[in-house]
Amino acid sequence: MATSLTKDAVKLACTTCGQSNRVPTDKLSAGPKCGTCGEPLITGKVAELDPKTLAAVSKKDDLPILVDFWAPWCGPCRMMAPEFAKAAQELKGRARFAKINTEEHPTVSMKNGIRGIPALILYQGGREVARIAGARPARDIVAFVEQSGALPN
Repeated sequence: MATSLTKDAVKLACTTCGQSNRVPTDKLSAGPKCGTCGEPLITGKVAELDPKTLAAVSKKDDLPILVDFWAPWCGPCRMMAPEFAKAAQELKGRARFAKINTEEHPTVSMKNGIRGIPALILYQGGREVARIAGARPARDIVAFVEQSGALPN
């Protein structure tokens, strides 16, 4: 289910405050900011989420968002973090990236059916569109997102 960015604007939830923002498609590369808190909406960086913000972003965003479910004690999670950040930079403006600490927010694992970490879940339009488990290099993460069919045209 690819999102067409030929429409005039896309909805993006702020990863800081969860507020929904409408961003003109021709301004996506201009560093749009949240109308409520002023934080950047598209950075090419990985955002830290809590469960409430995860729910808002996964339901409201028109752009796909890839979420890394991880924990600080997880060696593969720590090893993958720089690769996840590289993939976020590579797909800047086409997809957003976030992570959620399953140790700080244990209920999120149960709610999302996480059985092992790291787990990557791609959300778009309020639903999960794809998932993979295990540490991956940046090129595999990018390929996973590109092959999902969720990227804008």
